[in-house]
Amino acid sequence: MGYRAVRFYQTGSFAVGNRLVGSEDRSVQSATRRNNSLSSGHRACQGCGEALGARYVLDAAMEATAGQMVAVNATGCLEVFSTPYPETSWRVPWLHSLFGNAPAVATGVAAAFKAKGRTDVRVVGQAGDGGTVDIGFGCLSGMFERNDDVLFVCYDNEAYMNTGVQRSSATPPAARTATTEAIGDALGNAFGQGKNLPLLAVAHEIPYVATATISELHDLEYKVHRAMTMRGARYLHVFVPCPLGWGSATHDTVRLARLAKETGLFPVFEAEHGEITGVAKIRRRLPVEDYLRLQGRYRHLFEPVARPDVVARIQQLADRNIRRFGLLDGDAENDGHGGACSSPDAARTGEPAP
Repeated sequence: MGYRAVRFYQTGSFAVGNRLVGSEDRSVQSATRRNNSLSSGHRACQGCGEALGARYVLDAAMEATAGQMVAVNATGCLEVFSTPYPETSWRVPWLHSLFGNAPAVATGVAAAFKAKGRTDVRVVGQAGDGGTVDIGFGCLSGMFERNDDVLFVCYDNEAYMNTGVQRSSATPPAARTATTEAIGDALGNAFGQGKNLPLLAVAHEIPYVATATISELHDLEYKVHRAMTMRGARYLHVFVPCPLGWGSATHDTVRLARLAKETGLFPVFEAEHGEITGVAKIRRRLPVEDYLRLQGRYRHLFEPVARPDVVARIQQLADRNIRRFGLLDGDAENDGHGGACSSPDAARTGEPAP
């Protein structure tokens, strides 16, 4: 990817202690200067990936803009747990929009600042996958087509979690939700449905599109900073596991985000003006089963009757992503699902884009 490579010091680990790197290489979250954009007191579930993602993104955006930023938030989990009337956990200028019009409201805020000559104030719109991929898709596409000066962030937990874990267009195949139950011959969500919104954003040929996960903080913060150096429409799609909706352990949230990338189910990449400019290589390729078994929404694939045929179909989707985006380096492609990249730094190479 386009951020500075970080050497891993601890044998057998992908963790980097901040005491081992210079202050210029440390994350925003490790710095005393961080804004704490989403502060304590909110009512998110324990282990909520969306709460982590929103804080990481907005803290990075606040640093990149020197605090000159306004956030527009669609209805959804993030809005509900952070602003129960008359309270708020936000420490940034923040507006609540309807479920489907956050991109349009963010566009209006940006237009108002432009009319006032305030080019220093930047606008970030944000929503979950329901408000982005489904209900807000028309407004978002319009924002892209007009090239409005907004960074829009989707926190993707792959279902409508706030209203009872219903399927969205981001729900993966075979996942159980309240509207795609694993009953009888049904095996959860159908294969071949839904939208790949990051690639739809790339197809709009806007200035910047990127995907990220909450498991790789330096990468996520770099992409927010990169987006805020640009003008025009920008899109960031952040993978945020949901323990409640996924039936996963609260302590596995970051682990699941890492597994989604390492299996190839969630490709991490950047694109500018319709062209893929960089991908985050898989460090150690893992089988999708390692990811699926940690989630109750896939339990029907393993018990009471195992369905290796369905797991194999999901593996094929991951394998397709790996080929499509070139997610493996060196001999890793021939190592099988338990193989390792040729070096621990293989996933973090490259210099900042000009």
